[in-house]
Amino acid sequence: MAEDVFKALADPTRRRILDELVERDGQTLFEICTRLVTKHGLGLSRQAISQHLAVLESAGLVRSRREGRYKFHDLNTEPLELIITRWLKPDTPEAPHEDPPDQRLRR
Repeated sequence: MAEDVFKALADPTRRRILDELVERDGQTLFEICTRLVTKHGLGLSRQAISQHLAVLESAGLVRSRREGRYKFHDLNTEPLELIITRWLKPDTPEAPHEDPPDQRLRR
């Protein structure tokens, strides 16, 4: 799953979509397209933005929900949190204090 997240984040358009969802969660495709054009000058088609949203959804970074005939897109930060905690907060207890590697070589 981490590979999907990194693939999704590799594209600058998808990062801009996520930025827009951070600023205002729960947007429709039309709203996202409008914000990308007005704020970033991205003149992509609705189909192109929809494909970017599908990649973000498959990576778990965006969740969609239907209300009537509207489909709203919400940011999901859980995959990012899993990646961050993987390296910043390991689950294993810290090893007992050891000499730094350069000191071990001198002995």
